[in-house]
Amino acid sequence: MSLVSTEWLEKNLDKVRVIDATWHMPNSGRDAYSEYSKAHIANAVFFDLDKNSDEKSSLPHMLPNKEKWKKLVSEFGIKNSDHLVVYDNSDVVSSCRCWYSFIYFGHDPKNVSVLDGGFLKWINEKKPTENKKVEFKKTNYNVIENKSLTKNKKQIEENIFSKKFDLIDARSRERFEGIKPEPRQGLKSGHIKNSKNIPFTECLNKIDRTFKNKDELSKIFNKEDINNKKNTVFTCGSGVTACVLGLANSIISGKTPIVYDGSWSEYGKINK
Repeated sequence: MSLVSTEWLEKNLDKVRVIDATWHMPNSGRDAYSEYSKAHIANAVFFDLDKNSDEKSSLPHMLPNKEKWKKLVSEFGIKNSDHLVVYDNSDVVSSCRCWYSFIYFGHDPKNVSVLDGGFLKWINEKKPTENKKVEFKKTNYNVIENKSLTKNKKQIEENIFSKKFDLIDARSRERFEGIKPEPRQGLKSGHIKNSKNIPFTECLNKIDRTFKNKDELSKIFNKEDINNKKNTVFTCGSGVTACVLGLANSIISGKTPIVYDGSWSEYGKINK
């Protein structure tokens, strides 16, 4: 159950735990927590992508260690048996990164969903919101880390020659082809050798930013000659939109996504 509709969530709000995982690009001029404080879906807790990553790493949005994740989720009052619905109001569908992170740390994939169309669709349909602070009783969340769902730089470099998996880049065509500079300083332009490109935006309907259906997504992936019999690994700028492709692929294949966590922020770093 990777996706749930706004209609489904409205009917099942009392049966799920809701998470606002909105994150904006640094140059957007928007503040995700400020937006959450003004309006959010009832009983939603706020997931801060920057703070809830590995803050000791020089790279953005790297997965935290399991102790930090356990503390964070326990303080949210989330139980391992809870059905989680994650949403965002972000141009980069940041809820998918939170969705992936919960699966990486052992939450049952059947019990982690993304709200299709996000908060924008919710408010456009004039569904109810609130602005009160939400608190839940602390739990003792159990973490089971699945390290097979991530790749490191060494594995990515080895795959250039071994070609054991397809590497799919979620950045725009212009960034992938090196025509447009990277938004983060200190990074060269271009892409990882032998990687393929599916801009994450191609997986979304332009009207309401819901995901395209399974047949439409299959055509997009097939166009890039992606072999679902092989493992597929997703990359992007900093591991956020890679998870959008990961969710799209899970709709097609049912597979749990594998992500190159360092992504271009690591691979494209200019060595001084």
